[in-house]
Amino acid sequence: MPRSALSDHFDGERFHNIDPEAKDRPLSDVWTWYRARRPTQWPRRVVDVVGPLPDTPRPEVMAVTFIGHSAFLIRWGGLTLLTDPVFAERAGPWGLLGPRRVRPAAYPLAQLPRVDLVLQSHNHYDHLDLGAHGALARRDAPRVITPVGNMGYLPRPVRPRTTELDWWEATDLGNGRRVTVVPAQHFSARTPWDRNRALWGGFVLETPHGVLYFAGDSGYGAHFAEIGRRFPRIDVALIPIGAYEPRWFMRPVHMDPEEAWQAHRDLGARRSVAMHFGTFQLTDEAIEEPAALLTTARERAGASPDAFVVPRVGETLFFD
Repeated sequence: MPRSALSDHFDGERFHNIDPEAKDRPLSDVWTWYRARRPTQWPRRVVDVVGPLPDTPRPEVMAVTFIGHSAFLIRWGGLTLLTDPVFAERAGPWGLLGPRRVRPAAYPLAQLPRVDLVLQSHNHYDHLDLGAHGALARRDAPRVITPVGNMGYLPRPVRPRTTELDWWEATDLGNGRRVTVVPAQHFSARTPWDRNRALWGGFVLETPHGVLYFAGDSGYGAHFAEIGRRFPRIDVALIPIGAYEPRWFMRPVHMDPEEAWQAHRDLGARRSVAMHFGTFQLTDEAIEEPAALLTTARERAGASPDAFVVPRVGETLFFD
């Protein structure tokens, strides 16, 4: 049972979203979506040309490398961290079920530098890869920070170095660095019997050099403006833009690109980087559509191309 206290998002047994419009879908809706699905066909495999991992120029420069989906390697101020590290071929149980990767991870774990910290947003298979956590524990023994209730899903060797936090709780990393778990609008489940037994969320990493926000997985909601109010200087935000069709079904838990642009505005982020697109076909839109629609939303707002960037798999972006 989660250790979280009764709150506006926990009833003593299960977590829930604050927005009443984002309540759980009944099974009849799931069945309706499944029967009516007409997904746009994705390519079977996309292989991106990825060069060697570049060095970071100076400690105060944030190097953000897009591994794929919601996984980023971030090197900043002497800290190396991974977000939602998924390297498995399939996003499903035992590596045998679930959607298959269309794009391989940009770099295998063995080619990555030593990892100090993992930010694990929730327990869905396209975000939580037990094999990756096990390999990281054996090689680097990084610290893991995750919302309440997710520790029990991690491999046993990982749990002693795991910190669980509720929304708005923070933990000190030392040297002027702090991580706060912040709200997201989503849900959790690893099996048919554990729905919403664990919390979902995003993260704000504060350092002497600036502030990074990682959204995890989220539908659009008022929480983005609240995060922006509580953290008025977000230098870089990592925001999901994909897995949104059909809207009648996906709107509560996944943003479309126009909503992602609005989230960027609500947060007051200086720069944003897109994620959660082009790796696993989870929903019905075309593989290239999220990037195209985000470009349209950004241009309609008259913003510069670097305000909200769609990275290439394997690309490293430098933020000074």
